[in-house]
Amino acid sequence: MPKSTKKSGSTTKKATSQAKSNQSFNKMKQEAANTVGVKLNQGGDNGHLTSREAGSIGGQMVKKMIESYEQSNK
Repeated sequence: MPKSTKKSGSTTKKATSQAKSNQSFNKMKQEAANTVGVKLNQGGDNGHLTSREAGSIGGQMVKKMIESYEQSNK
């Protein structure tokens, strides 16, 4: 007997939460790229970036995450 493809309530909530998390992450990534002067393509294909550019974006994101953590623990 085939399994039902209908999602349960908890699965739908998890998917919605994941989508919001991805959206927040992508917003942070875009802001970090803007800060360091790197242009990102919409849709996620950014294979054109150099290692230096990608590292600059990642470093800026880590900096923002640390600042956010420190602010929340004051």
